[in-house]
Amino acid sequence: MHDTILYNSIYRFDDDVLVNPHVLGAPGGQNPVLHFRYIPGARTFRHYMRSFDYAWERGRPE
Repeated sequence: MHDTILYNSIYRFDDDVLVNPHVLGAPGGQNPVLHFRYIPGARTFRHYMRSFDYAWERGRPE
């Protein structure tokens, strides 16, 4: 167990999403970028969008 925050950078463009999974100990630019396209019935695109929505709903303006 650890208290490190693990996360992804998520960039959405209509029915396409780019996900940059941040690997512990490496800057974002040294990690892969995954490209997912929305396909009805497919789950990966929706999985990342739920993650994005979860963070967005809990954000607050400063």
